[in-house]
This record gives sequence, C-alpha cells and structure tokens, in this order.
Amino acid sequence: MTRTRTDPDQAFPAMTEPILDGRHDFSLVLGGPIFQLFRKSHLSGHTLDLLHRRLLIITGVAWLPMLLLALLASTPGGGGRVSFFHDVEVHIRFLVALPILIGAELIVHRRVRPVVRRFVDRRIVLPQDMRRFDRAIDSAVRIRNSVPLEAGVLVVAYAVGLWLWNSRVSLNTATWYALPEGRWSLTPAGYWYVFVALPIVQFILLRWYFGLFIWFRFLGQVSRINLNLIPTILIAAPVSHSWARAPMHSVPSCLPRVPCSRAWLPAASFTEGRACCRSSCRSEASSPFSC
Repeated sequence: MTRTRTDPDQAFPAMTEPILDGRHDFSLVLGGPIFQLFRKSHLSGHTLDLLHRRLLIITGVAWLPMLLLALLASTPGGGGRVSFFHDVEVHIRFLVALPILIGAELIVHRRVRPVVRRFVDRRIVLPQDMRRFDRAIDSAVRIRNSVPLEAGVLVVAYAVGLWLWNSRVSLNTATWYALPEGRWSLTPAGYWYVFVALPIVQFILLRWYFGLFIWFRFLGQVSRINLNLIPTILIAAPVSHSWARAPMHSVPSCLPRVPCSRAWLPAASFTEGRACCRSSCRSEASSPFSC
C-alpha cells in the first residue's frame, strides 16, 4: 500500500498563492497627463524606462538656453557683472536638484508597487474587506490621473514662482540675468530663467508634494479598514536559554501568536510565558526550539 505525500503548498493553496490582478498594481507616478505626454514624446515607456532621455531633455531645456544666452550677452571685461558660471545656486538647482527629482520617480515607482501588493499577498487585507481596499486604490488612481488637478499644479507653480520673483529684494549689482534698475529689468538669459527654467523646477517639486498627498490619503483610507494584523509579544528571558541567543528566524514561530493576557512578561515570569506558549503552539517535535 503506497502512501501519497501531500505538499503543504498544495494542501492550502489559499494561504500560499498571492492574489494579484491589475486592480492592485498601483503606482504613484505611472499615470497622469505628464506621464502620457512623456510617452507620446518618447521620453518614457510603459514602466518609466528611458530615464536618461528625461534627464537630458528636461535638464537641457531648463539649463542649456540660459548658458547660451548668457554667453551671447557677455561682454569682454564684464563690467563688474556676476558671471553665469559663478552663480553656484543656479547650477546646483538645475544640474543637481532637478535630475534628482526626476530620477527619484523611478525609485518611488519600484518601491510603492510591491508595498501595495503586500497588503493582499500577506493577507493583511482580508477577502471580505477587499472591496474597500479596491475603492481606496481607485480613488487614488482617479486623483493621480486628474487633468484639472495637474493643470492646477502647473498654474500654481507658475503663479507662485512669478509672485516670489516679484517679492524678492532688488539687486544692487548687475548679474547675468538682471540689471540693477529693477526686478523686471531682465537680460535675455534672465527671461528664460524666470519664465521657463524656474517654473519647470517648481512644477516638478509641487508634483512631488501632490504625490505625497495622494499616498498619505491612500494610507489613511486603508488604515480605516479592519486589517489582519498579528501583534508580536516580547518575552524577556535569561541569556542562558539557547533560543534567547538564537537569531530571529530561529525563535519558535508560536511566540507571536501566544494568546497571553499581558503583552510583556518580565524575566521573573519566564516560566509563565513558556507555559502560555506550550498551550498555544502547534506540535513541533522535530524543532530544537519546540515548546
């Protein structure tokens, strides 16, 4: 008489196979009017690839015309004018900060998607609460893809940028972008700096704040769901016990599931903690750390 051995993964498929579909494939940056514009202009693929193109094109559009216009407007001797190459703030903003903001979108995209899927893979969201979880994802996707909201971010970035420029202190020294006669006495490079380059940086920065708002709103909606969370119970033990010095993966698996009345057992109550563990954990005769 032959005995068939049952694979535990096949005996309990519902506990091992992840529940994945397109509804739970959520990304903060993989959508919206700007993403669609990048795709049509071949600056991005379906998964935010072609990052080098976006870095070169966006940074080049913002910084390179200022360089060319500043070189064309420069005169021998300079007349005491602050040179474009000596303006460290401009180079840090457009050659360091702007590429970081653009490149970080790909990092966030790769990190956020598996985080959302783990709510389903690890059964943190139970099947009876899956509709509420799907509604939270759908709500976040609608806000992310909203054309009026992203257009509003662009208008705010442009208006706030011009307002901040108008409220700044007038210069007493001629620079590569402005003359000392007033705030709007701009050079050709200054017009590009104020009306094109600065709004690009401010818009990308405000899009990050907009994405953070969507993410925290999504987490707030998920927190109101009845999540399947298993609390961990800490049991203090003398160092002489072998499993107290063992790595975390060697600690008996029953410990986080101990239905003890107290969340912390002092060292004097260690015997009580083992008795509580013995009464609740499964049979683990083959384990050296069995209760």
